[in-house]
Amino acid sequence: MRTLSVLVGGILIGMGIQIAMSQSQNSGIVGVNHVGIAFDDLDAAVEYYTGTLGYPEAFRIENDAGELALVYVQVSQGTFVELQPTNENRGPGINHFGVVVDDMDAAIGMWRDRGVDVQDARTSGTNAILSNVFDPNGNRMELLELPPESAHAQAMARWGQ
Repeated sequence: MRTLSVLVGGILIGMGIQIAMSQSQNSGIVGVNHVGIAFDDLDAAVEYYTGTLGYPEAFRIENDAGELALVYVQVSQGTFVELQPTNENRGPGINHFGVVVDDMDAAIGMWRDRGVDVQDARTSGTNAILSNVFDPNGNRMELLELPPESAHAQAMARWGQ
């Protein structure tokens, strides 16, 4: 009888935790997906992260001029480092972090309801749905919704194969 009581108690506690998590102030937030870093020498950065550190290249994107715009290296199934070239608007170093959301419209609505200035959603060259939020210090949090056709989702599906 004691075993049954412990089992039922454990199930009820687990259900309570799940309900509390689903009612979180930030429901629909999956987690941190990547950190974006800009480099003066993108080729050297790619070589370092893939060759020296051993992270596999997940995907790369070129701009309309055919120049390399970014390279994602994969740290774990759902965690990446986004390597970008510096330019006149982007100096070297960490320039943003990416957070995956289940539903971009819901996430934008949630934060706008809290008075946060959230950019309108757009589809990127990786086929991810993106938006941006800037904190009071100007740090950029990139929001990502990852449909199956996004380069991110495809890389995550290939992980370990």
